[in-house]
Amino acid sequence: MGRAALEKLDGGNYDLVPMDCQMPVLDGYPATRRWREIEQERKPTQRLPIVAMTANAMAGDRQKCWMRGWTTTWPNR
Repeated sequence: MGRAALEKLDGGNYDLVPMDCQMPVLDGYPATRRWREIEQERKPTQRLPIVAMTANAMAGDRQKCWMRGWTTTWPNR
């Protein structure tokens, strides 16, 4: 699913991307990190907002998402 998301992102024009943290094959953490690397190579005028979709409620989960390039989390705890 994360690979499919990267393919869609690469071929599309999006204003916002909701990204699940846990997906089969390639989950949201490395998929988001890879997209941020692609953005750095392309040098866009602004970063694509990526919202981490997670049910995790641990205190460090939000920080983990930010460190991997997500814009924010949902739900925003």
